[in-house]
Amino acid sequence: MITQPQAMAAPTPDPDEERRRIQTARLLAYRDDGPLANALAGKLGSGLPPVPATLVALLAVVALTVAGLLQDGPILLVPVLIVLVLVLPTAPRDHLGRFDWLTPPLLRGAEFFTMIAIGLAADAPKWLLFVLVYVVGYHTYDTVYRTRQSIWPPAWVFHAGLGWELRLLIIGGGAALGVLTPVLAVLTAYLFVLFAVESVTSWVRLDKASAQAGADAEQDLEASPEDAMEQATGEAEKG
Repeated sequence: MITQPQAMAAPTPDPDEERRRIQTARLLAYRDDGPLANALAGKLGSGLPPVPATLVALLAVVALTVAGLLQDGPILLVPVLIVLVLVLPTAPRDHLGRFDWLTPPLLRGAEFFTMIAIGLAADAPKWLLFVLVYVVGYHTYDTVYRTRQSIWPPAWVFHAGLGWELRLLIIGGGAALGVLTPVLAVLTAYLFVLFAVESVTSWVRLDKASAQAGADAEQDLEASPEDAMEQATGEAEKG
């Protein structure tokens, strides 16, 4: 007797493996790595433990600032290099350690503190530093809020947003060359337009899709039994 071959059932994903995958994806999104970090991630081996390395980077920049070593000039590139040297090697890690959830807030703190320390040492406008921190902070909040609802920002946003590493390099380079204020102005304007337009567009698109789905569901509920039977019969005849 010839029997029809039965399709193989799709394997059920392991719940623990799926949880670990989602946790890794979320923490990597919260890190806000840019093109440089992503390009180096595959070339750095297993990488450094993220929490100790990021904490040391933050404390080192704080120590430089408190000691008064940050003066106007090329020395302002030093805190940026410290953060990059210590934190970039953490990019390859899977962030599944017990305390690895601390990496994103530590990294954001290191980024913001370095921005502010360099800006104040270079006598940049304080309001401009505040706006830049606010723009990057909004991007971080938007990313966290979306991923908690399983709505993932597109990958190109993280690349176009330059990532924490390129943002710091641009700021440090501008400060070392004595042109920090115009660099901050251009960087802030660019990031504001990018993050605001992408975020608003994505949420409007999501609202429209949700509204359409709700309207379709309401229409199905309001349909009479006769209409539903007629529609089902018509679809069966077409098939």
